[in-house]
Amino acid sequence: MALTGLGLVLTALVLWACLLTVDLRNGEENPYIGVAMAAVAVLFGLGLALTPFGLYRGRRKLRQQIGDAQGQRTSAWRRFFAFLAVVSLINVLVASQMTMRAVHALESREFCASCHVMEPVARAFEQGPHAGILCVDCHVGEGARGFIEAKLGGTRELYAVLTDSVHMPLHTAIESGRIIPSEETCETCHWTRRPAAARLKLIRSYAEDATNTPQTTLLTMMIGGERMGGIHGSHHGEGIEIEFVANDPKRQDIPLVHYRNTKTGEERTYLKDGVTEASLAGQPRIKMQCFDCHNRVGHEFELPDRAVDKALTLGRMPASLPFLKKAAMQVLKTEYASSAEAAQRIPADLLAWYEREQAETARTRGQELREAGAVLADIYAHNVFPELKVTWGSYLDNSGHQSSPGCLRCHAGEHKTPAGEELTKNCFRCHFPSAVEDTDPQVLQMLGVDQMLHALEKR
Repeated sequence: MALTGLGLVLTALVLWACLLTVDLRNGEENPYIGVAMAAVAVLFGLGLALTPFGLYRGRRKLRQQIGDAQGQRTSAWRRFFAFLAVVSLINVLVASQMTMRAVHALESREFCASCHVMEPVARAFEQGPHAGILCVDCHVGEGARGFIEAKLGGTRELYAVLTDSVHMPLHTAIESGRIIPSEETCETCHWTRRPAAARLKLIRSYAEDATNTPQTTLLTMMIGGERMGGIHGSHHGEGIEIEFVANDPKRQDIPLVHYRNTKTGEERTYLKDGVTEASLAGQPRIKMQCFDCHNRVGHEFELPDRAVDKALTLGRMPASLPFLKKAAMQVLKTEYASSAEAAQRIPADLLAWYEREQAETARTRGQELREAGAVLADIYAHNVFPELKVTWGSYLDNSGHQSSPGCLRCHAGEHKTPAGEELTKNCFRCHFPSAVEDTDPQVLQMLGVDQMLHALEKR
């Protein structure tokens, strides 16, 4: 038994040295090296447990055979403890290094995205505003408890993958009930008590006509803060606590909103039309947090029209191609059996559309159409995954109300207090429009933004 344990320890040491050499030679993060390191650590720990236990059992047998001489026993124990101290020091150094390597690899983005079912969220993450941080910064809670809970959840997900029982499309963290509180994630970087903020939001869209007519909406967003009010101040200001009841795991149907201000003592309960507070008595009250609005901030999936508009605005496709918006929408909304089929057919389908509807454009601008087709294939590849049942609109974004109910879940004029006070639906409380779907907004010239947009669109 002792020799077996020693063999396991030596094997683990050799494997560790080999893996370390490979890791240093590659110079890149490899999640599989981390997994192998974790397996080596288990092997190493098993060997460390077997060896002293085997030595103990063997010593007992030896003592029965040769007697119990006091001097020999004292000397043997002294040598044994000296050996144990030296070996333990070496083992601690090796084990700690292997453990750190394993934990580091298990926390890498490469490891999180190595499972095929995570491909949609991994691709969305690459293009999001948080692409520079690690997955664990938002999906693992604070301390040892957060780490253990995350790894237990990961083990459940691994089992689901191995048994082919993964729900498609994947449930979100909110939907599955495993979302980490925003105090431990969002608020470690974002200052919730920021005094004031207002921002300009430019929304550029294109009509499905021959000239892809650009339309501009320019809004002054009242982001606000603790003293200014606005969106954040009204929902997350000092002393303000908001709770709500949701009828579904995705939190899209909200029949009750409870507002409380601990500074002023003000307190109100808003109920959706036709709902009574008694009928919701058994349902839990959910404390409103950052991710109840910013639910796709790390993994945003676009709808086809918004994605095409963005590509045209940034000059990825030439807006001078007649009817490009119309053709792009028809191609992207086509159902494809697999991602591989979509990647192959989308450029060909776009070219075929022009050969059928705009033959002269197809003949004279074929290269531009092929490049536009490649862009559409890329848009599709980042938003639709047929094999995983992820399609347009599978994941709703609540930070607004253009592509999903979002804000209107509560602010559609359907929630009132028992006294008849309505939960505001005043648009100007959140934003002020300087232009709305304007084809020639003068305000862009005043701001100097029009030249930038034209420069982008000409690329």
